Order: sequence, then structure tokens, then C-alpha cells
Amino acid sequence: MNRPEVIKSCNHQISESAEGDLTIHLEGGIGISNAAHMTRVLYQVLEDKPQTSVTVDLNKVNYLDDFGVLVLVELKMIVLGEKAEFCLQNISNEAGKALSMYNFDLLGKRDKPYKRTERQGLLIRLGEATVRQAADLKYMISFLGSICLSILYTCLNPRSLRRDDTYMCMQKTGVDALPIVGLISFLMGLIMAFMSAVQLQQFGANIYVASLVSLAMTRELGPIMTAIIVAGRSGSAFAAEIGTMKISEEIDALFTMGFSPTRFLVVPKVIASVIVVPLLTLFSDLFAIIGGLIVGVFTLDLTANAYISQTIKTLALFDVFLGLFKSGVFALLIAWIGCLRGFQVKGGAASVGKATTSAVVSGIFLIVLFNSIFSVILRYWE
Repeated sequence: MNRPEVIKSCNHQISESAEGDLTIHLEGGIGISNAAHMTRVLYQVLEDKPQTSVTVDLNKVNYLDDFGVLVLVELKMIVLGEKAEFCLQNISNEAGKALSMYNFDLLGKRDKPYKRTERQGLLIRLGEATVRQAADLKYMISFLGSICLSILYTCLNPRSLRRDDTYMCMQKTGVDALPIVGLISFLMGLIMAFMSAVQLQQFGANIYVASLVSLAMTRELGPIMTAIIVAGRSGSAFAAEIGTMKISEEIDALFTMGFSPTRFLVVPKVIASVIVVPLLTLFSDLFAIIGGLIVGVFTLDLTANAYISQTIKTLALFDVFLGLFKSGVFALLIAWIGCLRGFQVKGGAASVGKATTSAVVSGIFLIVLFNSIFSVILRYWE
């Protein structure tokens, strides 16, 4: 449809039948230059003449653009709003092209009246939530099995491991997280030393501040705090990365090219996390002990040698390895749940945000849950 250089003003003629049916004959072109004027004119025509049906004759319309279609849509909405019938007749070729392009039949229809949806009962909502959680649990177990098979394949075929991606993931998960882990652990050591010194000073047992800080951080707080930080940094990053690839159909492209997405994307993240998170835990323990040492030396009148000797005397290799074992399990949980939430993304960008939030919340929940299980097992084991 070629746009004429100058759109001539559109003329209109009105004819009315004995039954009150109104016919509007349009002639010329309706475009951006005269759309507002034609809307006012036609509105005035309909306002002055009540009708039971309105027919628009487009036989002599030689130009109609999107603004012209909008004029007809406004006319249609006014007529339908008055409970009258509306139709077009003798549609010219030029007008027909524009109307078909914008699906005129679907435009201007009145929406169905809003119906208030009945609120479902408590048992129904509880049942639906239970079914959703069961389906989610099924998918989680299936995904865990896929990871195990992929890791087994990588162990049998070491050359299949994407080493560059693994090293990059180790840097992002471990090296980049070291400053924040060290700072938080240092402050945790300071806080525990201050709080414990208030009570221990009453009994002249200042030296046991070193025992409390070192034992608490090595066995419990070190692995947990490190895992929570990694879950907030790396677990969310895993979910966001894979989720973005999911909505951009890069995962489907991997399938098409014959790659296993689990082996291609998940295995490097799992291996990197299991390697670097225990190392981060060691640094966390060290920084916490340094924080307690500063409090002991400057507040409790302890010597650095005495504080370090008491720490070494209190700690056993079992305590250190227990913390490393816990952090390794936590790392596996973080990588697993982060990648899982990424693969569960559906829709658009909002779904990626939800998956990222869910990865962090689920990761922290699993960390606390498994730490509780370890505590109960150790209670009866020791």
C-alpha cells in the first residue's frame, strides 16, 4: 500500500433507513493528517442520531493507514458500547489490506465482564502444594542421578572435563570470595572472643577464649558461614547463568549439537565447588583465630604465644577434617541446587530472578539441615 504524497480530506455521507439503521459512506483517504478530525466528526454523527445498527461503506476509500484503522476501531467501540450492531461493507482493496494487517475483526471488542474467582479451600491449596513439592522432589532426585552419572563418566574419561571452565569456576567461587570470607570470619572471631571473655573473665579463665573460638569455628561456624557466603555468591550465579541460557535456548542448542548439558555445564561447577569451598573454610578458621587473638592480646592481657599454644592444644586433626568434610558436602549441595534451579527456569527474565532467589534460599536451608544431621550423628558417635 503506497502512501499518497498528500492525503485529501475524507468526505462522508449519512443515510438512514426507516428502521433507524445508519449507513456512513466514506470517500477519500484517512491517515495521520485527518484522523483526529474524522474521529470528532463521526462521534458527532453518532451522538446526534440514535441507531440500532451502523454500517460503514468503504467502497471509495483509497487510502487507510494505522491511524485510519484506529478511527474505525474508535467508531466500532462507540457503536458496540451503545448495544448496537457494527459492520463494514464494500471494502476497497486499499482499505482491505490495512484492515487485514491489523486484524480489525479482533480489535475494539468489549471484554467479558470480570467475574470474581472463588477462593479455593485450604485442603485444595494444601493438596496442590503437596503435588508440586512431590514433582519438584522427583525432579531433584532425577537431576542428582544425572550429575552422579556425569561425574562417573568424567572420572572414567578425564579428557572430557572442560578444564578451562573448571579453573574459571574455581577462581570465581574460591579466589574471588576470599576477601569477603576472610572479613566476615575475622569479625566472627572478634565477636565470639568479646562475648566469651565477658563470662570467662569472672572465673579467671581468659585463656579458654582461644579454645572456644578455635573449636567453634573449626567444627561449626567456619563451614556454615563459608557455605552460606558461597551460596549467596556462587549458587545464585549458577542459577542465573544456566537460567539465562535456558530462556535463550542455548541449552536446546547443546542438545542439538550432541552435548550433554549436565556434563557440559554442571560437572565443572560441582568439581570446582567441592575443591575450593574446603580451602575457603580453612582460611575462614584462620581469620577467625586471628580475630580472637587480637582480642586476647589487647583486651585479655594474653600473650600471642599463649593464645596460639592453647589453640593448638585444643584442636585435634579430627576437628579440622570434620569441618573440611562438612564444607565439601555443603559445596556439593550448593552447586547441585544452584544448577537445578537454573534448569527449572521457564518463561522470561522474571523466572530467572525467581530461580536465583530460590537457589539461595534452598541452598541455605539444605546447609542448615545437613549440619543438623551431622550434629545428631556426631552426638551419638562420640
